[in-house]
Amino acid sequence: MTYNVQRATLAGLGAILLWSTSVGLFRSISEHFGPVGGAALIYTLSTLFLCVATGLPRPRTLPVRYLWTGGALFVGYEICLALAIGLAHTRSQALELGMINYLWPSLTVLLARYINHQRSSLLLWPGLLLACLGVVQVLKGDGDWSPELLWHNLQDNPLAYGLAFSAAIIWALYCTLTRRISEGKSGVTLFFAVTALVLWLKFATSTQPSMQVTLSGSLQLLFMGISTAVAYSLWNHGIQHGNMTLLATASYFTPVLSALLATLWLGLRPGSDFWWGVALVVCGSLLCWLATRHHA
Repeated sequence: MTYNVQRATLAGLGAILLWSTSVGLFRSISEHFGPVGGAALIYTLSTLFLCVATGLPRPRTLPVRYLWTGGALFVGYEICLALAIGLAHTRSQALELGMINYLWPSLTVLLARYINHQRSSLLLWPGLLLACLGVVQVLKGDGDWSPELLWHNLQDNPLAYGLAFSAAIIWALYCTLTRRISEGKSGVTLFFAVTALVLWLKFATSTQPSMQVTLSGSLQLLFMGISTAVAYSLWNHGIQHGNMTLLATASYFTPVLSALLATLWLGLRPGSDFWWGVALVVCGSLLCWLATRHHA
């Protein structure tokens, strides 16, 4: 790779690293500011920094279908993921919910097969199976597996788990449809602004816990607001000028990095069963990606 390509590739890898901090920080910030208030503050700051980095959003420049359909999916995903992690009863549960979100790469390949008529090999099906088995492994916790145990864990917090599964499906739909309807345009800044607005409306119209403003929480909030804007800027530069094959492959290992950083930040020590589940999700995602790569 040339020097410029190497720099662009490193920029893309930097974006993956920053995004991998989101699960741990989402949970930590929600503990300071509440699940809705914390998420609203995160997206408000991210919108401000994105405006500085990419300029003010201009709805008229976006294709109508992308503006409404893509916007609805993007906003829905961000809200589902943020609230799922914030509504977790414990930090360990937040880690599980974060891993459910990483079903989206496999689901994206599946949806692309039927919506975009993307050709794929038979590797797709064992890939999907492995990814689903990985999530089951994560959800069952340590100990022997049984359908009753899995159902009990889901029933402990059905709203949060429902939001996490919804997030995975919604983001897969967004990734599948955006390529067709965006015409190369990006409405990320506008979508972030709408996400913040919806969350503030939710905060104002429902009973929410009081925000605990501390120096630690404020610094975390500031970091996440900045890192989100920086990550999107780095990723755009990376996919435009870097080694896309390397970046695509690296992105599939995000669940491992995300889980590792979240456990360190939140002070958790998940058992071996959890890490086996994470590994299965990664392997399943890679198989799904290979299923399409051979038919590109």
